[in-house]
Amino acid sequence: MNDRETLAPVPPLKRWVDVDVDEPAAAALSSALQIPLPLARILVSRGYDQPEAAASFLTPRLSEVGDPFLLPDMKLAAARLVVALREKQKIVVFGDYDVDGVTSTALLSTVLIRMGGNVAAFLPSRFEDGYGLTSGALERCIAQHKPAVIVTVDCGTNSAESVAAAAEAGVDVIVTDHHEPAEERAQPLALINPMLSDSESIRMLAGVGVAFKLCHALIKQAREDLPAAAEGVDLQEWLDLVALGTVADVAQLKGENRILVRHGLTWLSQRARPGVAALKQVAKVKGDVEAYHIGFVLGPRINAAGRLASGHTALDLLVSDAPDVCRTLAQELDDANRERREIEDAIRVEAQAQVDVLFDEEAIFGVVAAGAGWHVGTIGIVASRLVSTYHRPSIVIALDGEGGGRASGRSVEGVNLVEMLDACEDLLETHGGHAMAAGLNIRADKVEAFRERFNALCSAQLKGTDLRPAQRVDAWIALGEVDRELFDQSQRLRPCGMGNPKPVWGARHVQIAGKPRRVGKDGAHLKLLLAAGRTQLDAIGFGLGPCKLPDGPIDIVFEIAEDTYRGHGQLQLILKDLALSQG
Repeated sequence: MNDRETLAPVPPLKRWVDVDVDEPAAAALSSALQIPLPLARILVSRGYDQPEAAASFLTPRLSEVGDPFLLPDMKLAAARLVVALREKQKIVVFGDYDVDGVTSTALLSTVLIRMGGNVAAFLPSRFEDGYGLTSGALERCIAQHKPAVIVTVDCGTNSAESVAAAAEAGVDVIVTDHHEPAEERAQPLALINPMLSDSESIRMLAGVGVAFKLCHALIKQAREDLPAAAEGVDLQEWLDLVALGTVADVAQLKGENRILVRHGLTWLSQRARPGVAALKQVAKVKGDVEAYHIGFVLGPRINAAGRLASGHTALDLLVSDAPDVCRTLAQELDDANRERREIEDAIRVEAQAQVDVLFDEEAIFGVVAAGAGWHVGTIGIVASRLVSTYHRPSIVIALDGEGGGRASGRSVEGVNLVEMLDACEDLLETHGGHAMAAGLNIRADKVEAFRERFNALCSAQLKGTDLRPAQRVDAWIALGEVDRELFDQSQRLRPCGMGNPKPVWGARHVQIAGKPRRVGKDGAHLKLLLAAGRTQLDAIGFGLGPCKLPDGPIDIVFEIAEDTYRGHGQLQLILKDLALSQG
């Protein structure tokens, strides 16, 4: 018996969802732009059905970035900062400890310093202060730096009490943020938040994108009111930070974000600042930097500092010009990331063991795990891992041993996590967040009651539904259509990520040629040679090693990549899923 005959055919691991496409519009766009029809189908399905809009999307230009003064209160903020620059007043940039917050802080503080400002940077502690402009963090900030102006980045919109306290202390506050405003929002001197704008392109900005817009406005204002400060300041030098923060914060890579990230990736690849160059070296990132490297290689290392200790290590790395200092700091971040992974893995193993004891796929639809001593800086990542394992909304609670607990949650498509937590409000101390990610505080004696109610709420929405993760299929093509032209043209969709995912293709009735190979640790990955007609292509399915292979033709969904191992540069399929062909 061959390898496939010993294994029974199985259904796909995921729900394949075909993307709807207006075929006549795709054909017209393909003809107008002289691009392959499969690429035109993707552009049309993503809303770019007119030649001008599609061409602009494929070739994003910095000249298309909008006027920063379209953001609310931007004129007030720029005018106040010009006064602070002229009079050498102390400006504090108040940030956050994640990648978006750290890059925002690095960007705004270094631009202000380049413009001659008297500037300090302040990052709160995840463990002492919690997130954002809390009262304790504000008190420490004012005591340490005695600022005339505080500019928040990536936080502050809903910090009404803290902003009022700063005003009472005689400090002007400018808030730049991108989080959803609450009914009771802060009343600073200026509140710059794209969520208060009607422009969809602006509303997508990450915190670092808003900080970039403030810098743009400030330079334009200074050219009129303080020309010496703006002289020689070219914001393109900071696009690498914008790319880092935007991608790491999983912002939509559309509109202005796409423009800024596309050009920021060029800076990261070709003209990386010393700190980023050092980080690329310890992380073994070679060649061009893609969005993938930010999301899964560089970003986690920058985040690790704030998760385990202080975000200042990452901030110092991004603002330093000394190569020796940068090498030391980059190594510290690499070590912290390794420690973070070890802590995260240990908690994940404990959490999964706890869940597995009671798990019944017909009865458990909301997963809750709680443990004493679990590190609060990693529980959000563990919650994401549980979602990947069980395909259900998951909450991970770190109990502090003193009767309290802090938790992070992640959700699945169709379940609004905030709404679930709102319905558990009487069991919680505090809670907040977004539909797909949220946090909460809870007393230890309320955990079991919360577990039961959360599961009941999730069951009401999910029971009887197909909980397999959805796998988008952008277009079905013949295997023979996979060629260098399609790959090269598809590269024009980059940067890919949230809101603009990598194209996923489907091909039917493909033959497995030769013997499958299972490679990697414990045979985790699957390598195949696939054939259709005269076409043969290598394929690898990461994590598909345990997958049972049918004896017969298969349907596949895949990405197209270039295998650059040993400089071969051959096309390769990255399998996302496979199933026995029907009919």
